[in-house]
Formats: sequence, structure tokens, C-alpha cells
Amino acid sequence: MPDALTDTKASQPDAKTIAELAAQLDQLLRLRTLPIGMKLFESREEMEAVPGLRRPPKGKTFSTCQLVTQSRMAGFTLGITTENVPEFSNCSGVIGLSQPSELYLSGRKMEGVWFENREASAAHQAGMPRVPAGRYNGLAISPLRGARLDPPDICLFYGNPAQMILFINGLQWKNYKRYDFSITGESACADSWGHALKTREVSLSIPCFAERRYGGVADDEMLMACTPADLARAVQGLQGLSKAGLRYPIMPYGPQAEPAEGMAKSYAGKS
Repeated sequence: MPDALTDTKASQPDAKTIAELAAQLDQLLRLRTLPIGMKLFESREEMEAVPGLRRPPKGKTFSTCQLVTQSRMAGFTLGITTENVPEFSNCSGVIGLSQPSELYLSGRKMEGVWFENREASAAHQAGMPRVPAGRYNGLAISPLRGARLDPPDICLFYGNPAQMILFINGLQWKNYKRYDFSITGESACADSWGHALKTREVSLSIPCFAERRYGGVADDEMLMACTPADLARAVQGLQGLSKAGLRYPIMPYGPQAEPAEGMAKSYAGKS
């Protein structure tokens, strides 16, 4: 079985195509902020060769969710290494740039904060999806429209629940698959970019307290992460749904209206 972390450029769209897909996604779902990409690098030098790359100011640290927001809102292309995220946080360990410390893994860090006891806190850490440490030394984040990551390992975008269910419907348009998503709780970045970078599987997450407090994620936002190939499949499906009259925004029919007329337009001749 191939390593999920192995780059499979042959099966993925190139950066220019991904930029076009991001523009189509934005048009189909009317997204509030920019779709972005993430790419892991084994060497810092390779990461620093990304066009237009910015590094966080020397001596300042940010949580990964803050850096993601800088990219999706301000359009920055950012390069991240371990010294750019707080030493006391879990951020670097989620994306595989370092090994989580014993302070976290033991449960001591979150005991009495997010969990009543150390056992629950340690179980939370053990259940977090993470990129294994030891292989990567840098991560770049960039808006897909710039085509600066060729290709990104994963694509991400924030959206409301209606946008997310239509995106999933798009993924299922041509080849149906049931999707089951997991919930870590606090540290939801593990459910989104952590899980998607590790497994290259479609990952939908409910942003956690930290993402909202420090990353500025809005109350109605969820986060989708997927490979470029899945993005291409979903956009094709969204276009098919749109032709069938199923598009965003979803016009409310009315909770007290007889649904037969509306359904007749969608399912005419299917009885």
C-alpha cells in the first residue's frame, strides 16, 4: 500500500489548473475568504524557493490557525518552521515539524483546562491525527489563486454548513462514497489539515475554541480540507448539480408550503 504522505504529482492537477478550480469553486459557492493550499517540505531551502514566500517576523510566533487566517484573508504566502509557532503549543506537532512533547502527550498540559482529569486529557492527545515527525522541516501556506505551490499537498477552504454539504454532494456526483468525519474536540486543526496532510483523505472539521479565539474563525464557518484531485472532482460535481438547479445559495421554499410543486421540478418524470 503506498505511503499516504508520498507526493503523487502524476495523479494531481497542476498549480495553474488548481488556481482555475479555486476560481470556479469561489463562483459556485460564493466563498467569504480565499481557498488556500498547504505543502510540506523536507528541506527549508526547498520551501524558501516558493515564489513570493513570506516568513513570520523574526522573534514572533503565531498559532498555525492564525497563519492560515493571514493567508485566506490577506492573501499571504507563508513559510512555517518550528520557530514560527509557540513552543508551548501543539501546532508544530500536528503538521509533523516536531514531535509533541511529553507535557502534552501525558495529558498534563490540558488537565483541569479542557479535561477534568489527566486520563481524559492523555486520551485526547492519543486520538489526535498528526503528521508523523521526522520527515518534514517546513510548511508553506498560500492562496490557490496564486499557483505558487506546484501542487499543494492539500487544498482548504472555510464555508458555512450549506456550502459544505453542497461541496460533499459535488464529491458524490459522479462516484458515490459515504463520508464519515471525526471530531477531536479542542485542537480541531488535527481534524482538518492534520488529518488531511497525514492521510490525504477528505476532512471536514468544526473549528475549535482556539481557531475562533486566535484564528478569527466566524461562528458559522466550518473547514474543508482535501487533495487537489478531490477538489477537481467536487467542482465538476458542483457544476453538474448547478445544471440540475441545485446550487448555492439554497433558496428556502418555506416550512409551511406544500412541497409537491418544488419537488416536481426536480424529480419530474422520475415516478
